[in-house]
Amino acid sequence: MNPLSPLGWLYGLAADTRNAFYDRGIFKTESLGAPTISIGNLTTGGTGKTPMVALVARLLADSGEKVCILTRGYGRKRPADSVLVSDGTTILSDARTGGDEPVELAFKLIGKAAVIADRDRVSAAQRAHDELDPTVFVLDDAFQHRRAERDIDIVCIDATNPWGNGEILPAGTLRERTQNLDRADAVVITRTDLAKNVAPIEDEVRRLHPEALIFRSSNKISRIVELSEFLDGAESGNTSIENDRSYFAFCGLGNPSNFFRQLEMLGVKLAGRKTFADHHFYDAKDMAEIEKKARGLDAESLITTVKDAVRLTDMKISMPCHIAEIETVIADPEGFRELILS
Repeated sequence: MNPLSPLGWLYGLAADTRNAFYDRGIFKTESLGAPTISIGNLTTGGTGKTPMVALVARLLADSGEKVCILTRGYGRKRPADSVLVSDGTTILSDARTGGDEPVELAFKLIGKAAVIADRDRVSAAQRAHDELDPTVFVLDDAFQHRRAERDIDIVCIDATNPWGNGEILPAGTLRERTQNLDRADAVVITRTDLAKNVAPIEDEVRRLHPEALIFRSSNKISRIVELSEFLDGAESGNTSIENDRSYFAFCGLGNPSNFFRQLEMLGVKLAGRKTFADHHFYDAKDMAEIEKKARGLDAESLITTVKDAVRLTDMKISMPCHIAEIETVIADPEGFRELILS
């Protein structure tokens, strides 16, 4: 028996009580003053949520909307601060101040969306109205943030690990009971290209929430670019790699194994790999260790993710370092687009 299971039961009971208070109107939701789409999940760790936020923001921006992403920004130096990470045209914050995922979204969505990091989404929305005049909000990681009213609730479920170990925090990785999936309007099963069989996950989603729209998605590496070029805002880069070049991969993600698998599926020759904790901020000692390991394995270049790249802005790196940019591909793009623009 998991010794933390009793604490998980208590955490789940608290989450259920809080949800019941919102369902019965004891706790009030607040309109953000513009159509709002929430992207969230049931579990902690990486579920492909950030690429999904970027996809939704692009769909809205390309349809003429003025998009503002509201996100908590985990791992920030001052988590209570409200930070304008990007006004949609200029990146105004670094990762330590604004959070690595907000800055990652800002880099990906220049010209498409503004980004505010604030744990109070209602207050952040008011700031956005005062300073940015948005026509639509996208909430990042907000399935459990019920105070903010939303028009569409999308939940991402990772096909490689859909329900964690089935237990609630701190005994497992579930944030609340799986039965609460019935609050969602749509479920996106992510990373289906990395799973052997997605049908049982779809069956379980239908059992939990028969009315939910279900979409399948996969992640793909959309381009590989030099770190310096990426940080300078270059739009160049492609998915071609030098097959005879050996790479050393490193990252600090919630689900690092999926990143390594995607590199291998693309044909990247990995001499070695190293992982750090999610949201880890690199220092000179880390980079020295990475480069030492890479050279010891005869790697010719380093390779990492966009989320890691924004935490490397002040690092001196003597080896070539490439960034693999990942985006989400929906199996039913027209159906998903119709949902978002509805």
